[in-house]
This record gives sequence, structure tokens and C-alpha cells, in this order.
Amino acid sequence: MDPVQLFDQTHLSIQDCGAKGRGVVTKSFIPSRTLVDISPILLFPTEEYNTHGQFTQLDHYTYRWQGGMALALGLGSMFNHSKYPNVGFQRDFENKMIRYTTLRDIQSGEELCISYGPNLWFPDMEEEIDPTLAGADKDTSGSRRSSLSSLLSVTDGTAEEFLARLQFSDSEDDKEDLQKL
Repeated sequence: MDPVQLFDQTHLSIQDCGAKGRGVVTKSFIPSRTLVDISPILLFPTEEYNTHGQFTQLDHYTYRWQGGMALALGLGSMFNHSKYPNVGFQRDFENKMIRYTTLRDIQSGEELCISYGPNLWFPDMEEEIDPTLAGADKDTSGSRRSSLSSLLSVTDGTAEEFLARLQFSDSEDDKEDLQKL
């Protein structure tokens, strides 16, 4: 593994974000496509996760990983969920890290959020705050689409706006959607 330079994160803080609990908030403007954090992971092998890990509080903070489930250390476990994330993530399997990059410009005082995907295990606080968002990602048949499929259905705006909304991901659903393009 190559050495990884740590970030000066004096422009970020962890604070109470209301119904979502604690979250990451910026104290200054962050341009689109800015790498804001690299979180090392702690790997729970599949057997250990299935036997113990999934029954603990840590399960709420894990990512799917090759060979098991990964706990993101540092800020990686502090990003709250949004259906409309302003931060995307990419798993770096080789170096056992997750890289978090802004998907659009983020204003001072704004919370940094990632998407946890369509199968939430908790009430979506965005829908609680703004009920018009409920079901916003359902197609006409009522089935949920992957986050990438939802983005692909957007026909207004520029290609740059589309890419700015695209969350960096390596999920199998997103890979299948990309192969259809």
C-alpha cells in the first residue's frame, strides 16, 4: 500500500443535524469534484459479520466489501443519508479505503450527505421533512429503481448537471445500468 496523505479538515465539523442525528457540515465553500475524505476501513470477514457483526450497532455503519463488510473509520461513518447526495464515494479495495468526493458545489453551513441506497432500514428523514419527496424514485409500476436508473431518467439539464448528481458507486445494480447505455 502506498502512503496516503491525511487531510486538513479544519473546514469540516461534526454537529447535530436535527432528526438525522450527528453529521458532517462544512464551514466553507467546497467546489464540485473535491476529495473531502479518505476513510480507512476495518474489514469484518463474512463469517464473523454473519455470526456477530450484523447484530451490533456497528452494522448501521458498514459498507459491502470484497470478503465481507467494512466499517468506515473516521468521517466515513459520519455522513448521513440523502436521496439527493452532495458527496459520492468510491471503494478502494486494494488499499482498504473509501474515497469521498463532492458531486456538486457545497455551500458553507451545508451538511455533506451520501446515498445509502434505495433499501433504507430507517425512516427517510427527507420524506418526513418534505412529504412531496415520498416515492420520488418509484417508476410507474411502483417498483424501486437503483439510484443510477433514477438519474438516467432525468431528461432536463445538461450532461454536466447529470454527472454532478451521479454518485460514484460500484454496486452491481449501477454496473448493470451502465452496461445498458
